[in-house]
Amino acid sequence: MSLKAALIQQKRSVNQQSNIEETVSEIRKAAAAGAELVLLQELHNNIYFCQLEATDCFDLAETIPGPSTDRYSTLAAELSIVLVLSLFEKRSAGLYHNTAVVIEKDGRILGRYRKMHIPDDPGFYEKFYFTEGDLGFEPVQTSIGKLGILVCWDQWFPEAARLMA
Repeated sequence: MSLKAALIQQKRSVNQQSNIEETVSEIRKAAAAGAELVLLQELHNNIYFCQLEATDCFDLAETIPGPSTDRYSTLAAELSIVLVLSLFEKRSAGLYHNTAVVIEKDGRILGRYRKMHIPDDPGFYEKFYFTEGDLGFEPVQTSIGKLGILVCWDQWFPEAARLMA
């Protein structure tokens, strides 16, 4: 069995609407080229805001489901693709996560993964923004196979990959 996948990574700007439009365009191109699975870069709707500690960046967070999952779910269903996106999740006031969301070909949200290992280094002030994930390392069964989703720094911890496998 073979699977055509597309990985989309783009330069981001402070204009979220423009970023989203560019991302949608690239997803459409990938699907037109035959991709069945499309994976987006970490926190793709915005610039990587974690380089500074700024409370106004919390305004970028959104609920799941919410505006982005609604938009991308509709697109995944239209294009009949499995889509993995990455969002700054607002779970509740004061509780935020760096979250990957898996959307099925019919537009359903199948699962999510909240980043577990949160760095706090110069230029990566993620502990200011994100709470450690609480969902564990659970692969998501999709129509194209089982996906073990990890986010960024999680890849450096072998137990995460072993548990996903």
